[in-house]
Amino acid sequence: MPMSPQPLESRVEALEDRVTSLEALPARIDALELQIVQLRSEMHGEFSAVRAEIRELRGETRQLNEETQRQMREGDEETRRQMREGDEETRRQMREGDEETRRQMRDGDAENRQLMRELNDETRRHMLVLHEEVVGGIALLQEGLVERRARKKRKS
Repeated sequence: MPMSPQPLESRVEALEDRVTSLEALPARIDALELQIVQLRSEMHGEFSAVRAEIRELRGETRQLNEETQRQMREGDEETRRQMREGDEETRRQMREGDEETRRQMRDGDAENRQLMRELNDETRRHMLVLHEEVVGGIALLQEGLVERRARKKRKS
């Protein structure tokens, strides 16, 4: 059963509405492109900041390690002197001090690793959200292009 043709005026109005909405697409694409550029810039800045923090943490860790090694060498010399003198109490205190130093080093290392994991997870979550937004935007653009091509084919 054929449909009754729409009056010419309503068909023209419908076409005008479609053209008006299609005219907005380039601006929306430009806006999306700008958002992507801004996202890349922000991500670059964030990655640079994370790298700088990691470098700083490495430097601090290196300094702490060197200081600890220096202190341990000094402590070893003192320990040897006291051990030669037969001071059992000093030996016990040094063992406790060594254990505490090692525990602090392990705790500091664990904290640094945890912080780095958290920063990495946060960056990944942020990147995933932004990626999903971009993919969604691209899908919307593709849908609009497919509809536009289909309308062009119907016109021809």
